[in-house]
Amino acid sequence: MNEPTDQQINNHSNSVETDVQPKVSVEEFSISGNDLVEKVKDLINQGNIRRIMIKNDQDRILLEIPLTFGVLGGVTAILLAPWLIALGAIGALAARLKVVVERKE
Repeated sequence: MNEPTDQQINNHSNSVETDVQPKVSVEEFSISGNDLVEKVKDLINQGNIRRIMIKNDQDRILLEIPLTFGVLGGVTAILLAPWLIALGAIGALAARLKVVVERKE
């Protein structure tokens, strides 16, 4: 009889693995502009964040921060410094903001 070869079995298992999509949950916080930078820093330190979006009170996206890279320790401050500067400027101009967080599960 024709039994599958090891190569056929490996090819089948590889195709099954690629079909699995990671689950993503979305959370939304309403905060004051003054608290924006600290809130985003806290979220980033949690480590399971895929993306952070900052929206104004009309739900317009002001800033989107992709966090698909692995950030560790002191590297966080260096890689995110430009984003944090932009967040500070946005926070100074807006009274109420929404922070939308996509998390990997």
